[in-house]
Amino acid sequence: MVALNPFAIAQQQLDRAAARLGLDRATHELLRWPQKELIVAFPVQMDDGSSRVFRGYRVQYNGARGPSKGGIRWHPDETIDTVRALAAWMTWKTSVVDIPLGGATGGVTCNPKEMSEGEKQRLARGYIRAVADVLGISKDVPGPDVYTTPQIMAWMMDEYETLVGEHHPGVITGKPLPLGGSEGRSDATARGGIYATREAARELGVDLAGKPMAVQGFGHVGQTAALLGHEILGLKLVAASDSKGGIHNPKGLDPRAVVDYKHRTGSLQGFPGAEPIDTGAVLELPVALLFPAALENVITVENAARIKARICCELANGPTTPDADAILSDNGVFVVPDFLANAGGVTVSYFEQVQNTYNFYWPLSEVHQRLDEKMTRAFSGVYQMHTREKVNMRLAAYLVAVARVAEACKLRGWV
Repeated sequence: MVALNPFAIAQQQLDRAAARLGLDRATHELLRWPQKELIVAFPVQMDDGSSRVFRGYRVQYNGARGPSKGGIRWHPDETIDTVRALAAWMTWKTSVVDIPLGGATGGVTCNPKEMSEGEKQRLARGYIRAVADVLGISKDVPGPDVYTTPQIMAWMMDEYETLVGEHHPGVITGKPLPLGGSEGRSDATARGGIYATREAARELGVDLAGKPMAVQGFGHVGQTAALLGHEILGLKLVAASDSKGGIHNPKGLDPRAVVDYKHRTGSLQGFPGAEPIDTGAVLELPVALLFPAALENVITVENAARIKARICCELANGPTTPDADAILSDNGVFVVPDFLANAGGVTVSYFEQVQNTYNFYWPLSEVHQRLDEKMTRAFSGVYQMHTREKVNMRLAAYLVAVARVAEACKLRGWV
């Protein structure tokens, strides 16, 4: 199978929206490319005394609506094109939920699963030293993403503060609570997706109580989606998968027991009371709700026709290719697109920035209320575009988001 370039897919999605919006050529071309890219190589001392050189990236896609914002991923397959795509999607994500930020993403090509805590700390600090010039509370604020954690964010914040010689807690989000993190940040990505799913079910007239859900990608976000899907929407978990395989029981699985088992063993394999299932097959089960919560390009033309979910809430970034999108739409699968579905994370990161700036922190109930309001309003705007323009939800989300960024570029006199 030919490898799919995520940035080419991001550009293709933008092109469709630009054509529908009738964007002029200059504006369209400006929005097709990152405004700034930084590629760095930096050494890290390993536990055995040797030094290893890592490649890191920071891409600032568009800052017309405000300072850049976006995660940092540590992954062995990280490339500049992956980071470009994620930075583009972050630009549309901050726009679609209407928060005053631009889009960026960073990454390091590494395998954190093979690194000690000491090596991870030295990697985190080395990366910040390499990219510090482009960061700042009014320039670019990183946060966590795949395989990065609140502890890693704490090391990064401390390194930045050491470099500049003063406190700047707002320069990094997703921090531990004692260092200026926000209540509600840890589950915000999944919780935002649950709120969007609730609104989708309401519009479709679907009662989700007791209905089956499947989670593809049982990392932190997928685990939280399983727990909150059951707690808030009454969904029944019937299948889950991680990088090592999946489990399935059509009668239902206790999501808390599955999460505890994964934390205890590091894998879903061997979970009692469930049958093994291929991770790809989890996507194709006849469920009311499917959460793709792993990496990009898992729903393609090869398997899209076999997706049977009524609602597909994309908690991962870029899980569906454009060609697969059309198949899902034709087959009546209602997709809550990634940069709307998983926007809860950046929304609460924005809340964290606001709280850091004021040095005044909100209780958990207020964070949940504000997130619910943001996600409900964002879903409503996209759904109205979907019904008015008679396009699928992904294109509708692009039409809303791209129009806002294009307007900001024009108001600034860039184009």
